[in-house]
Amino acid sequence: MSELDKLMEGVEVECKSLEDISIKISSGGTPRTGVSAYYEGNIPWLRTQEVGKGEIYNTAIKITELGLNNSSAKMIPENCVIVAMYGATVGQIGINKIPLSTNQACANIQIDSESTNYRFVYHYLLSKYEYIKSLGAGSQTNINAKIVKELKIPIPCPNDPEKSLKIQEEIVRILDTFTELTAELTAELTAELTARKKQYSYYREQLLTFEEGEVDHLPMGDENVGEFIRGGGLQKKDFTDSGVGCIHYGQVYTHYGTYTNQTKSFVSEEFAKKARIAKYRDLVIATTSENDEDLCKAVAWLGEDEIAVSSDACFYRHNLNPKYVAYFFQTDQFHKQKRPYITGAKVRRVNASNLEKIKIPIPPTEEQERIVNILDKFDILTTSISEGLPKEIELRKKQYEYYRDMLLTFPKKSLEA
Repeated sequence: MSELDKLMEGVEVECKSLEDISIKISSGGTPRTGVSAYYEGNIPWLRTQEVGKGEIYNTAIKITELGLNNSSAKMIPENCVIVAMYGATVGQIGINKIPLSTNQACANIQIDSESTNYRFVYHYLLSKYEYIKSLGAGSQTNINAKIVKELKIPIPCPNDPEKSLKIQEEIVRILDTFTELTAELTAELTAELTARKKQYSYYREQLLTFEEGEVDHLPMGDENVGEFIRGGGLQKKDFTDSGVGCIHYGQVYTHYGTYTNQTKSFVSEEFAKKARIAKYRDLVIATTSENDEDLCKAVAWLGEDEIAVSSDACFYRHNLNPKYVAYFFQTDQFHKQKRPYITGAKVRRVNASNLEKIKIPIPPTEEQERIVNILDKFDILTTSISEGLPKEIELRKKQYEYYRDMLLTFPKKSLEA
């Protein structure tokens, strides 16, 4: 920063349009869909939903030479700054690190390297995402190449290209360092989380697996163990800001962990009178999902108050340690027993009557508690890392944005000079 301060001392800044600092600004094209000869080739073809990745080294779709030649798509060299111009992706910025082609909703900016650092332009446009997005018109908030060409970039020392590039390079060096640090931290935390989850899974399987004859394995619907009760007609439209707590089946695998004593949502007291009600120690189980992994995910309700439970879910009332049962629902032995009872194609389901047939090992109460105490430690550890990961990433992102805005916001006096 001190080196940059010296470089910026007394510097004049001129806002130039992207068109002024570019060799070429172009948009791409889309080969006619449905023509197999145009696709499944080896030419990378970029869509707008891939632009926001930052540095682009690959594309999901590849086209053929025939597809390229029979459309308005064109090859662009590496290190172009790409701006998405369509729909929900408007204003997203990327840099292609390989030669590729793009669809027509990408503005491809080939920067004049003799006067401007392409990464300087990239970082600056990232800082203007909300502004670029606001320029969109129509229901899809699209922008066009004319709008992109007119976007202004502040260029320090416009009459001294050598010094200008030196200033730009120093700004880029600082901002790239923050980007690299964020990527490194994310990779480290992700690796740590993966390792802890594997360790957690291993001990959970070991602790909940018993030798034959060591403990009883009884059907979960056995009258001496518990019963499954179907949820009621609770829908998201029934939610209120306060009132009686409730759990919707979709929240079981999107919001809750192994156990909870607070609900995310509520229903009115009037609605709760006709709802299906779960009590302290009950397990709330999602019996519908779009994938087999989430199907039958369970959360133990440890709150003192009774709560409403939606349809496409059931709750399990039992005489076991509630956390012990919740951990059992996460084991391979549970999932192996669950699979034969899964029905449906796109929407996967398991009936409560079939869950009753699944056998659960029932060690003494003291052993259940010992197992829970061990697994709680792993659950807390993995949850803290899981929650810490996005928090750390968000912190680094804000740190990057702070320095980016500080480095790329030039005094008005400089801009007017």
